[in-house]
Amino acid sequence: MNGLNGQGVFQDHLNVSRETLDRFSIWQALLEKWSRRINLVAPGTLDDFWVRHALDSAQLAALVPKNAQKGVDLGSGAGFPGIALALMRREENPIHMVLVESNAKKAAFLRVCIEETGAPAEVVCARSESLPPMAYDVITARALAPLSKLLHLSAPFVGEKTLRIFQKGADVERELTQARKDWVMDYESVPSLTESGAVILKIRKAKRV
Repeated sequence: MNGLNGQGVFQDHLNVSRETLDRFSIWQALLEKWSRRINLVAPGTLDDFWVRHALDSAQLAALVPKNAQKGVDLGSGAGFPGIALALMRREENPIHMVLVESNAKKAAFLRVCIEETGAPAEVVCARSESLPPMAYDVITARALAPLSKLLHLSAPFVGEKTLRIFQKGADVERELTQARKDWVMDYESVPSLTESGAVILKIRKAKRV
């Protein structure tokens, strides 16, 4: 989908302010520029920024509690969904996102994006497993690991009211079946706006068996 059509689809679904749309456009330009030097997203998806990446990530904003003030995005990569969520909530009910990315070049890209877009976020260049335990209001992850591993990686950041939001593809049922071997979960499955069969898992409680 070309850029203009994709931006129209993004706006049709989310109807963001002109300022927010401009901030996403800045992010898109930086992604295209940096992708000439480092691998940030699959090359074939660059032209579909607005739907494949921006809308796919920004749709999470509607699922995050309005009183959530601090979130962590595990394996943030090019900032999906962490930066998108920070930008969507920047003007109203802001949430500060901690973007965890172990690749130094990707972490550098994220810092530039934060500076240029004004996203309320910060970058931690480290592996999730090396971070000290700390409770967040929201934990996000996209295309990082199977569900069972995500539950393990996110456990140190879960507090009493933490909401885990994990984006999963069409093989989600297989991942859920595998995860249930080790975990008992209280979750809700929300259909994705961008891909048939893909879902967003909202997990309130998860206890290891």
